[in-house]
Amino acid sequence: MNFDEMKAKMAQGDGFIAALDQSGGSTPKALAGYGVGEDEWSGDEEMFAKIHEMRCRIVESAAFTGEKVVGAILFEKTMEGCTPDGSPIPERLRAKGIVPFLKVDKGMHDTANGVQLMKDMPELDANCARAKELGVFGTKMRSVIHEADETGVADNVRQQMDFGLQILGNGLVPILEPEVSLKSESRPQAEAQLLAAMLDQLNRVPDGQQVMLKLTIPSEPDLYKPLTEHPKVLRVVALSGGYSRDEACTELAKNHGMIASFSRALLQELRAQMDQQGFDQALGSAIDAIYAASKAPA
Repeated sequence: MNFDEMKAKMAQGDGFIAALDQSGGSTPKALAGYGVGEDEWSGDEEMFAKIHEMRCRIVESAAFTGEKVVGAILFEKTMEGCTPDGSPIPERLRAKGIVPFLKVDKGMHDTANGVQLMKDMPELDANCARAKELGVFGTKMRSVIHEADETGVADNVRQQMDFGLQILGNGLVPILEPEVSLKSESRPQAEAQLLAAMLDQLNRVPDGQQVMLKLTIPSEPDLYKPLTEHPKVLRVVALSGGYSRDEACTELAKNHGMIASFSRALLQELRAQMDQQGFDQALGSAIDAIYAASKAPA
C-alpha cells in the first residue's frame, strides 16, 4: 500500500487499530499479563526483547490480517525490529493490508491544572523522517486529562495540535490522543471541555489536510459526533482506558463513527505459554469481538 491507499483504508476501512506500542513504563505490566514474569528478563534490553517477541508473534499470527485490523501502532523499537523472516515490521504490516503508525511521545510531565502534558520531543522531525523512510503512515502521542479544568484541558489539546501540525509538516498523519481518565470525578465535564477545545484547535489544520483523534469512549454516547463528522478529521478511534474487553466493546458499540484502538483489551487473554493454535484462536476471538464493536451501531 502506498500513502494514498493507506489513507483511503484509514478513512473507509472496516475494522480497528491494534495498539502494540507499550513503552518502558507499561511494558513490565504488559509482559506480566502475557505470562512473562520479571524473573525471566534482566534490564531494559532483555525486557524490550521479550515484548518484541510478543509483538512479532501477534503480527505473524494468521488471525492478524487487514480484513479486520486496519492499522497497528508500533513502539519505536518494534518499528526498527524485524519479523522472523527478516522483513521490517511496517513492510510486513502493509503486505497484510494493515496501516502502520509510530508512537512518538516520550512520556508525560507530572499533573498540573488537572492534566499531564507531554514532555518535549526534540527528535520528532528525525523520528518522522525515519518512519516515513520505512513506509509508516502516521504517528500517535498520548497526554492525559485527569480533571475538568478549562485551562488545563485547553493547554493539553493545544499541545497535541502543536505537535500534530509539526507531524503533518513531515508528511505523516498524526493521531492526537488527549485521554480523559476513566477515574476522573469530573469526567463528563472534562469530555465537554475536550470537545470544545478540539473543535477550536481543528481550525488550525490547513485546508486539505486531516488529523486523527484517539479518545476515551465518552460517558455520553455520540458526544464526539461533531469530531467524527469534521472534514479535518480522518478518523476517530477509541482507547480502552482500563475497561475490560467486554466493557470496552459494549461502551464503544454505543457510538457512531468511532472504531477501536485497543491495547490491553486486545491482548488480555494472550499468553506466552500458548501453542500456536491456541494463540491464534485467542487472538482471533479478541479481534472478532473488537471488530464487531467497531462496526456497531449501524
